[in-house]
Amino acid sequence: MKKTALLNIALSHTIASLGHGDIVVIGDAGLPVPAGVELIDLAITSGLPDFASVLEVVLSEMQVERHIVAAELFEIAPPALAAIQQLSTQGLLGACEQVPHSDFTLLSRQAKVIVRTGECKPFSNIALVAGVTF
Repeated sequence: MKKTALLNIALSHTIASLGHGDIVVIGDAGLPVPAGVELIDLAITSGLPDFASVLEVVLSEMQVERHIVAAELFEIAPPALAAIQQLSTQGLLGACEQVPHSDFTLLSRQAKVIVRTGECKPFSNIALVAGVTF
């Protein structure tokens, strides 16, 4: 059995298969999933699992070079923003890029996977760009 926090088989496998520059999107329950992009749906009900918990566990296994969020995240300021800012301060997210939500939705077409959470606060989405550990 694994010793790390991430127990979801599909998500663990996906992170293990990432290459430099690959994108993993962690999204709220309402983020559209483009055709052809793999979906790992963790949503159980409204708020479960929450965005922050999923992000923290993903970061326990994924090396992130930079992250991308919708600029609207800063206007709405859902709880996800505080989690992102805290993890960024800890150096776990690399540089931050802000784009309009419409551009974020287009960017999600390039994702290797979209991880759907049960988060129901608007704009609680992040694109993680894989880095390298060396």
